[in-house]
Amino acid sequence: MTRLFRRIVDRLSFRIPDSLRREDGTATMEFVLVIPVIMAIFMASFESGLLMTRSIMLEQAVDMTMRELRLGHYPNATNMTLKKEICGRTVVFANCVSSMKIELQRVSTSSWTMPSGPTKCINRADNIDPVITMNAGQQNDLMLIRVCVVLQAIFPTTGLGLQMPLDNGGGYKLIARSAFVVEPS
Repeated sequence: MTRLFRRIVDRLSFRIPDSLRREDGTATMEFVLVIPVIMAIFMASFESGLLMTRSIMLEQAVDMTMRELRLGHYPNATNMTLKKEICGRTVVFANCVSSMKIELQRVSTSSWTMPSGPTKCINRADNIDPVITMNAGQQNDLMLIRVCVVLQAIFPTTGLGLQMPLDNGGGYKLIARSAFVVEPS
C-alpha cells in the first residue's frame, strides 16, 4: 500500500515534508493516555495493601495483648496500659495511642447478650472522645474487647480511598474484636 502511495505521490510530483514522514514521538500519545490508568491502579493497589497490613497487624497485636491479659500478666490493667501494649506490637500506625479506642466489657453467661451498637471510635475532626466501658473482669468471666483505630488514608481520592467511609478528618476506622475468658489464678 505504501509503495502505491509513493508512486502516486512521485507521479504527481508532490513531495511530503520530512517532518510528516518521521515516526519518532508516536509512543508519547499512548503513554499520555495510559499512564493515568496505570497510576490509579498502582495507587489503589498500594492503599489496599497498606490497609490489609494494618488490619492484620492490629488483629495480631490485640490477640497477643489479650493473651497476656487473660493470663494475668497485667494485674491492674488500665486503658492506657492496653493501648501502649497494643501500639507497641504494631509498627505502621502513626499516633497510635491518641487515635485508638479500647472497649472491654464482660459478657453475661446467663443471658449471652452481646454489646449492641457500633464500635466506638475517636472522631479526630470534632475532637470527640466517646466514653467507653473498661472492665478487666474476674476469674472465669467471658470478656469481649473491641478496638478501633482511626488512620489516615495515603491516597484518599483514588481507588480504594474513594470507597472507604471516612470521618470529617479524612481518616478511616480499623476495627478489631476478640473474646476471651479470664483464667483462674
